Amino acid sequence: METVMLLLPHILMTKTVMQLLLLLPHTECVETEPLQIPHEWYQPGDLLIGGIVSHIGYYSYSVTFKKHPSQESLDFPISVLKFYQHILALAFAIREINNNPKILPNVTLGFHILDNYYEAKMSYRTTLDLLFKSHWFVPNYKCGFQKNLIGVIGGLGSETSLIMGDILSLYKIPQISYGSFESAMDDQTSFPSFYRMVPNEALQYVGMIKLLLHFSWKWVGLISSNDDSGEHFLQMLEPMLSRNGICAAFTERMKALVYVDTLGEMLPNLFGAGPDFLERNANVVVVYGDISTITRLMSILWVSKLKLFLSDSDFMERTSAGKVWIMTAQIEFAFTTFQRSLDIQMFHGALSFTIHSNELTGFHKFIQTVKPSWAKGDGFIKDVWEQMFDCSLPDSVGPTQSSEMCTGEERLESVPATFFEMSMTGHSYSIYNAVYTLAHALYIMYSSTANQKAMKDENRLAPPNVEPWQLHSFLQRVSFNNSAGDEIVFSDHGELEVGFDITNMVTFPNNSYARGQVGRLDLQTTLGEELTIQQNKIEWHRSLSRVPPFSVCNQNCHPGYSKKKKEGEKFCCFDCAPCPKGMISNLTDLDYCVTCLEDHYPNTIQDQCIPKTLSFLSFAEPLGILLACLAVFFSLVTVLVLGIFIKHQDTPIIKANNRSITYVLLISLLLCFLCSVLFIGQPNEVTCLLRQTTFGIIFSVAVSSVLAKTITVLVAFVASTPRNIFRKLLGGKFAHSIIICFSLVQVGICSVWLATFPPFPDWEMDSMMEKITVKCNEGLVTMFYIVLGYMGFLATMGFVVAFLVKRLPDSYNEAKFITFSMLLFCSVWLSFLPTYLSTSGKEMVAVEIFSILASSMGLLGCIFLPKCYIIIMKPELNKREQLIRKRHQSF
Repeated sequence: METVMLLLPHILMTKTVMQLLLLLPHTECVETEPLQIPHEWYQPGDLLIGGIVSHIGYYSYSVTFKKHPSQESLDFPISVLKFYQHILALAFAIREINNNPKILPNVTLGFHILDNYYEAKMSYRTTLDLLFKSHWFVPNYKCGFQKNLIGVIGGLGSETSLIMGDILSLYKIPQISYGSFESAMDDQTSFPSFYRMVPNEALQYVGMIKLLLHFSWKWVGLISSNDDSGEHFLQMLEPMLSRNGICAAFTERMKALVYVDTLGEMLPNLFGAGPDFLERNANVVVVYGDISTITRLMSILWVSKLKLFLSDSDFMERTSAGKVWIMTAQIEFAFTTFQRSLDIQMFHGALSFTIHSNELTGFHKFIQTVKPSWAKGDGFIKDVWEQMFDCSLPDSVGPTQSSEMCTGEERLESVPATFFEMSMTGHSYSIYNAVYTLAHALYIMYSSTANQKAMKDENRLAPPNVEPWQLHSFLQRVSFNNSAGDEIVFSDHGELEVGFDITNMVTFPNNSYARGQVGRLDLQTTLGEELTIQQNKIEWHRSLSRVPPFSVCNQNCHPGYSKKKKEGEKFCCFDCAPCPKGMISNLTDLDYCVTCLEDHYPNTIQDQCIPKTLSFLSFAEPLGILLACLAVFFSLVTVLVLGIFIKHQDTPIIKANNRSITYVLLISLLLCFLCSVLFIGQPNEVTCLLRQTTFGIIFSVAVSSVLAKTITVLVAFVASTPRNIFRKLLGGKFAHSIIICFSLVQVGICSVWLATFPPFPDWEMDSMMEKITVKCNEGLVTMFYIVLGYMGFLATMGFVVAFLVKRLPDSYNEAKFITFSMLLFCSVWLSFLPTYLSTSGKEMVAVEIFSILASSMGLLGCIFLPKCYIIIMKPELNKREQLIRKRHQSF
């Protein structure tokens, strides 16, 4: 496996040693043989802007550490070709400023760009070379030509920026990083000269969470670089994931590779058993790191494909089907020529947080002018050109990669985006803005009247001597709009106040790709609108069966189910349990089911609540109609009987049985039939007050009338002997007194009931799941049973007295019929109680109505129908002679 290998410099210095060395005084500048650094670009100017880039590495199987990397017996320098655009962006910005008469009209800016050879520790050497004389390493002295350095732009990574900051902060030289998100450098006390053209990394964490929540991705994989920044990323992101209900399906740390010949040995340790993590059910994988992280990941996959003997199609199906890769802003798909075999097709459809960029007028045309001989002093173009087009330039010295000669007319547009992009990348845009930031700070300083110095020519102003530390107060308040219209302003922590772009990666068969912006993350907008996603612009991976894909530990719990935690698993993994009876879940993945409101009940599949219907015995249902019809029918029968008795009131059979009491009994029976109608229909306050009390009082009058009849017969027989004291009781007043007295007792009971705990309408929610039982709550139930008990007492008395007088000699004696009627009456109400207590709702009401009608009909039928039969069908028996003859026969 061939890859980019990075060499350590021949001298390694710690931060402490460097600081001591820089502070040592020297009395003279010793000229020595200069150490040639081939990869640099120097352009002189009145003021100089330094640049440290990470661009060149070296391909090697071993390192001796005895010479500078440029002088080791190495085969080829390997350029990360894509990063050559960083160099061009700095040169382009300097050219624009020098050609713009409105910015620094009397000052020419120059630049000096050096490469740290993609090794952070080499940054000590290159930073010192920027500060002191070119090519001679004499710390703390400026020998010969004075560079007049006013600021440094770099570096690409966090470690490089930290090392540069260690040195530059000693001299208070402004350092503007174009790619570092290192939070440790937020400390303005330790790094007072540090600025960065990228937003705070914490914003990226927030955006990551919002992106996952936007697509409801709750089960994601995490891959990070195995270094301090990777650990910081995991420590910050994992708690945020948990707080937002997202789980990490796996967490992998990419271990560093040192040499190509050890790659095969280290592969098994990179991910344990290998890349089987790609086959897990996390359809979303978040990758954090830098260019090396993504190339290592693809190298592992490439070697795994060889080890598994899989075809390209099978490997793609196995490793990337259903995967959405989310990249952080630090990652760039930038390959070297030795990585042409790496395939980026698996990353088709990836979403990336990228540093905000914009297309600049003239930059594309500027890149098109790049040729091998286009600019004097460009020490990078030779290796870039030869590696980019796999050819050799005529002036190449030493071994080359190809025997084919370069024409010099090759076009950069033909190079895949993994090697070079024609559109401006986020890092290049940051470098461009960094140069303009320094220029505007100089402009503000020059514009202040205190710093203006007139030249002999009064129409011109000479630039003053500039010390780098003087720029800080102006950098901290610099604010301008660049040529693309973007506002450039620093926050209090020296960070650019800007958000992130969210881009979508589209790959092509030639291993090139294009990025399209599909969203924006900006926390300075309205709350809740920080993340904007244009989902219709996203092109997802071709193998996805559903877009956007699911990424959950298990299938969602549908409505009607709730999540049930799996023992020993993360909280994102759960089983789906049906909702308990009486409960529902109307959304997906609810943690628990909820109970419907009291007036609602769950439907069959328990995913919604349905309003309950009111349940009461209504006039519209068959049972209500039947009972109402029976009540009316028996009422009409009673009226008919009453009419017959009134019409034949002077006949012996009616006179012999106390007509007034008979009429009272018939009228009370009529009212008994009619009062049953009060029990039909929806209960309300009036009907609830009248139902039981009316029924109790009227029935008490009826039973009292029957009792009065039997007592009157008994008293008449006892008083038939001369001088009997009961003779005084004979007459209508005695019978009426009995009715009134016994009835008033019931009236008193009902009055106490209504005055203390009267019945009221009530809704019974729980008796039936689908219905609300509307009923009359009896208030104090004891009073209801007292009313029934008193009626039972009267009926029992009536039965006993009737039983005693049933054999008395009277041709029209009703005692036998009253006995039977009271027996029927008592049987009905005795059977009523257990039936009434065992039912509920409308059935309970129907039982009471039936009991009222049955007992009333028993009294009417047993007492009056025989007399009606005689009156109508046997009028010959309704004569006085018949009465006298039967009486004598009885004696």
